[in-house]
Amino acid sequence: MTTVPATPVRLIDEIRSLPSGGAPVLAVTLGTFTLRLATGVTGTMLLFYYASFPKFGAASVQPWEVGILGALFYLSELIGSPIFGVLSDRIGHRRMMLVGPAFGAVAVIITTFTTSLVVIGATRLLEGGSTAASIPSILGFIAFATATNELARGKAVARFEAATLAGLMVGMVLAGILFPLLHAWAFLINAVLYAVSFALYRFGVRKDAEPTPASANHAKGEGLARYKRILKGSHVWLLAPTWIAINATLGLYTSQTLFQLVRAPDPAFASQQLMGGFSPVQISLGLGAGGLLFFAGLFYWGGRFKDMRRTEIILRGIVGGAVLLVAGALINHAGGAPFPVTLALVAVAGAGLFVLAGATPAAIGLLADMTESYPDDRGAIMGLYSVFLGLGQIIGSTLGGLAAQVYGLDGIFGASVVLLAVAVLPIRRLRGFEHQVGTPIAVK
Repeated sequence: MTTVPATPVRLIDEIRSLPSGGAPVLAVTLGTFTLRLATGVTGTMLLFYYASFPKFGAASVQPWEVGILGALFYLSELIGSPIFGVLSDRIGHRRMMLVGPAFGAVAVIITTFTTSLVVIGATRLLEGGSTAASIPSILGFIAFATATNELARGKAVARFEAATLAGLMVGMVLAGILFPLLHAWAFLINAVLYAVSFALYRFGVRKDAEPTPASANHAKGEGLARYKRILKGSHVWLLAPTWIAINATLGLYTSQTLFQLVRAPDPAFASQQLMGGFSPVQISLGLGAGGLLFFAGLFYWGGRFKDMRRTEIILRGIVGGAVLLVAGALINHAGGAPFPVTLALVAVAGAGLFVLAGATPAAIGLLADMTESYPDDRGAIMGLYSVFLGLGQIIGSTLGGLAAQVYGLDGIFGASVVLLAVAVLPIRRLRGFEHQVGTPIAVK
């Protein structure tokens, strides 16, 4: 099968081909991009902000503190997602989408005016709540809009993940440009980005484009109790260990690794050439190149859903991640190696990243299929996306902080290997039950 390379124009055309005409799905996809763009800018600028705290008269920030602050964001997302997912089913996906950008705007405005880690910790909780409110409602809406078209679902889910990753990657690159120019004032830019997301959800999703809120079909007082019954009867726990471990691995590199690259070099890790001293601009260029490669892999593997089992794509992604880690560890200790050798290692790492890209959309596709068993609870089920992401990122952020404190980047590479080993263990059992995903299950 030959996969045609995706372009922004082709992406929009494919979204428009969805059964509903695609306009609402296009709006939430673009809204997801701007929402994640704001998240990526804030998360990365905070790392630069922490590293420059002494210039603002504040105490130096330690790696373990960075790990805790990163974990707070995902703790908020983890706890809030089931609650907001249930609410989106009961009061409407569209209405709940609007809560997320409002939370995020308040968080970044506060961040502009403080160097207190306690206050910043509170803003991380608030911004995590922004994601918790938006993502389950968006994914629940996408699952509803593509319920009658398997091919459309695959495309829409892959495009959601593409918008998510593109937003985060562009945000990370933009952070390296904005922070040196505006310093803490750059956080106010994100308030504008959150406002754009709000407008896209508010005016791009018609009231009649979403399903009737489930409150019309459920008994009064039902909510989290019903959600608990759904989880007990679904196949989702077969997917959970793998997805959590993969997200934990990715979490090591979206926070702790970037901090290690930009912090002042530590003499204790002089043998590790990647430890410290990189400028925000250099980080942005590297993230831009890696983001483009990951994005290309995302579209490639998204196009393989029709001729490959999703568990096979996930397994290949794990293997690709292992290749990336080995190459990265070798680069970290290749200070005296000839340039062609280093270049070859970078190419191998890039190939591993390309393959790794397929794991997350394949997992989201499996989760979306599970909602067919519970058409009135799509937001609640798709809220597990954020739960698994949050658990993974909390584990990755805290584990990475401890590993980096003792072993530097070598510790992060070692922790990643352990997490990928955990991720691969449940794949065989999940593969055996993959054909049952989406089969009707009664909720009593």
